[in-house]
Amino acid sequence: MNNQKLTIVAKILAKTDKRELVKQELLKLIEITRAEEGCINYDLHQDNDNNDLFLFYENWSSRELWQKHSDNNHIADYIKATDGAVEEFTLNEMSHIG
Repeated sequence: MNNQKLTIVAKILAKTDKRELVKQELLKLIEITRAEEGCINYDLHQDNDNNDLFLFYENWSSRELWQKHSDNNHIADYIKATDGAVEEFTLNEMSHIG
């Protein structure tokens, strides 16, 4: 098991007419996720030039605890609530190297 800290960068591009819905659903994830075991930070950003673009910057104490987060009900609820509202979703698992 690799217990190295994990950084997640998740990019969510909302459909323009669904931007506020996606934003509100993303905001709902913050408080509950920050309280989870292993969550170091969970920060949501909105692009200054493209308001449809959101980015989560997350740090987790281990990949195992991040995967536990990914399997939680509130993530499933978000996916269900934003079905058809997201144009593009990209997730990168990253390691701090310097």
